[in-house]
Amino acid sequence: MKIQQLTKAEEQVMQYLWDLEKAFLKDLLEKFPEPKPHTNTISTILKVLKEKNFVDYKVFGRQHEYFPLVAREQYSGKSMKSLVKNYFEGSYRNAVSFLVEKEELSVEDLEMLLEELKNKK
Repeated sequence: MKIQQLTKAEEQVMQYLWDLEKAFLKDLLEKFPEPKPHTNTISTILKVLKEKNFVDYKVFGRQHEYFPLVAREQYSGKSMKSLVKNYFEGSYRNAVSFLVEKEELSVEDLEMLLEELKNKK
């Protein structure tokens, strides 16, 4: 299954749904900071996410309980590949170098990560 890219609003709804694991519309709305979006806005985003096969729902009377069909790890892995491909010429080395240069990742953190990876082998 090919995973589509989400808009920022769709990603935000998915982040909340991944955190909750399953949720009614009112549960998702509660997660948003003030000023909260309108109910219709979130409802529309959920409809689009359903069309993109990111969520599905169970019906309870007039209520829909939404749950993710795509795991957070699955989407983040695809997003990371896309980011590296589009901004770092497909090179993870370039991406890590960029993070170190911008001081988003320290050399010490990088050394610790390398040590952890070596120990996993």
